[in-house]
Amino acid sequence: MAQAGKKRGVSRRTLLAGGGAGIGLLVAWQLWPRSYGPNLHAGDGEVLFNAFLKIGLDGRVIVAVPQAEIGQGVYTSLPQILADELGADWRTVAVEPAPLSPLYANQLLVGELADSVLPRPLDGAGRWAMREHATRSALMLTGGSTSIRAFEPRLREAGAAARALLSMAAAARWGANWEDLDTQSGFVVRGEDRIAFADLAEAAAGHTLPEHLPVRGGLDNRLVGQPLPRIDLPAKVDGTARFAADIRLPNMVYAAVASGPPGSRLLRLDRDAGAAVPGAMAVFRNPAWVGVAAGNWWAAAQALRAMAPQFSVPAGLATNRSIDQALAAAIAGEGATSVFDQGDHETQLAANDVIRGDYAVGLAPNAPMETLCATVRVVGDRMELWAPTQAPGLARAAAARATGFPEGHVTVYPTLVGSGYGRKLETDAIEQAAIMAVHLRRPVQLVWPRVTEIRKDRPRPAARAALAARFGNGGTIAAWKARIAVPRTAERLLDRLRAGGLLGGNDMADVAGAIPPYGIPAVSIERVAAEIGVETGLWRSAAHSYTCFFTECFIDELARRADIEPLSFRMQLLGANPRLAQVLSQAATLGGWDGGPPGSGMGLAAHSAFGSHVATLVEIEIGADQRVRVLRAVAAVDCGRVINPEIVRQQIEGGIIYGISGATGRPLAIDRGLPTASGIAELGLLILADSPEVTVEIMPSEEEPGGVTELGVPSVAPAIANALSSLTGQRLRTLPLFVGSGRR
Repeated sequence: MAQAGKKRGVSRRTLLAGGGAGIGLLVAWQLWPRSYGPNLHAGDGEVLFNAFLKIGLDGRVIVAVPQAEIGQGVYTSLPQILADELGADWRTVAVEPAPLSPLYANQLLVGELADSVLPRPLDGAGRWAMREHATRSALMLTGGSTSIRAFEPRLREAGAAARALLSMAAAARWGANWEDLDTQSGFVVRGEDRIAFADLAEAAAGHTLPEHLPVRGGLDNRLVGQPLPRIDLPAKVDGTARFAADIRLPNMVYAAVASGPPGSRLLRLDRDAGAAVPGAMAVFRNPAWVGVAAGNWWAAAQALRAMAPQFSVPAGLATNRSIDQALAAAIAGEGATSVFDQGDHETQLAANDVIRGDYAVGLAPNAPMETLCATVRVVGDRMELWAPTQAPGLARAAAARATGFPEGHVTVYPTLVGSGYGRKLETDAIEQAAIMAVHLRRPVQLVWPRVTEIRKDRPRPAARAALAARFGNGGTIAAWKARIAVPRTAERLLDRLRAGGLLGGNDMADVAGAIPPYGIPAVSIERVAAEIGVETGLWRSAAHSYTCFFTECFIDELARRADIEPLSFRMQLLGANPRLAQVLSQAATLGGWDGGPPGSGMGLAAHSAFGSHVATLVEIEIGADQRVRVLRAVAAVDCGRVINPEIVRQQIEGGIIYGISGATGRPLAIDRGLPTASGIAELGLLILADSPEVTVEIMPSEEEPGGVTELGVPSVAPAIANALSSLTGQRLRTLPLFVGSGRR
């Protein structure tokens, strides 16, 4: 809480503060970890109020954001919550990344991960223990569309606390009761009287926080729910935004790296050819990679190419054929783990009238605009690290492990992230840059060349699903079973990050979203771990991107089998899920759903995830090149109480484009364990000229906020596949989708 309040022994009671109209929120005062003080630095002319807020004597309201800005808008939406509760003028709000601290641990994401990696959801004591462990470890994580859900209560509390202190300072000047005062546009107000926050900040910090902390009420002068302009965009547009590759330090060198296939070792390289490149300075040989440092990045990349490093090629490295064979063997083999079990599905699915469908998804590349990169400086026994990271504590630990530095001697400065949802959890470049900086005793900026980024990407895993269902009375579904073969992606990511001990090891996250959102009395979900010979990683929406494809395509097939129009078939199964039913109906209405008859070219899909609900309608055509082209996409979203509707629209639109690329891009060709592509153009991703018209409708809701950053992706691929089936009569069951591929 406020620094002054902490010194005076802030009450730990639960404060039952009344919510304003349309808020319905209780301040979660008891959730603050009281044993930790804020380590947020207050500069000259700044007054520290709590772990999330500083107010400048020049009028600036500076909000510390504990989540990485990956393009999802958290540098706007999170400060918007605090500024709303504070009563700030949005034009004065600034942001800075929060420092590593237990106060910023993402306890919600840790709890969700823990539930997914253990055989059954944790009980109250177990979740408390996981949250405590995460807090003490300062486990700051950005992912799982949790930013708003995890930090809204804490940010609202931080704003309310500062508003109370400012009101106390103003009340002392006016001889008034502070509880009778209000804040508006950066002022404490009493009728026509007003005093600016900047004039009260120093005095306010000396007051003691009240025992009961009121939350702002009313609908006037509120910032939440408004489409406020994004704080991060102007600097990104004019080029002044600083990413990790924009850091400039005295005496700095620039580096590039190349790596071989999984399990390979560096055999040889032409050092003389590299040394001949003007500006080349140092070569780093490692069993798994080779790096070059130079006076500029172009020279480093050219020297690396000139040296033509050669790596050993272990026998049996993966190809697309071997990946398919491994998944087929896994889906047909033993060793399945039951993830979800409800009702007597065994008896139901032993009947003769069971409908079956086999589906598959291929590897999907991340292809972020920003390749892996890091800037590292070593001064004495201290290390400084600038990196685009979704987990600064894990990045610090990785740099320390790679160099032998104590973690406490490594300072991390999180930078803006140039996309890569999940990709920027990986720490390879951070470790490599740290090693180079220690050896050279000069600052090193490492930026992976695009070819290295593509070849050493950890793509979304390939997966297969064997689905089975049986009809009940009246076209309902009596039983459903999904058996999914997929690599141990999440578990091995945690192992790479040395975070497995924090979250357990029996990973179920790789089939998240597989439980159908429909009213089916008997359901079985099984997961089979498959070894495909390729290191895989997280992708935007993670497992939901393929489990929704499996479910929504098979639901569409069942609707056709039952001779029921696909929308009506879904709606009759959603009696217990009214929010999903509402968005499905809304998307169909907005998109002019025609029922999906033969030749239609329209398809529907819906999904519930991250505490939110989405339905997507697409209309497609088949191009002369036999590739699917999406002409338009309509999405309806219920994400609960909305902080910034414009950011919600941006994220759903971006998710739709992302999903289209994953559904219609080229298959990722794998040879000897690595992708064969060397540039983004070879991946066949969606370009601006082929992007569809996108419409997003946000449903009004007073439910708790849900996540949206990853929500737009999952329903896109099945909607396209369903549209393709209605257009051509051909049911393609493999992603990516190609009409001429012959795959069904």
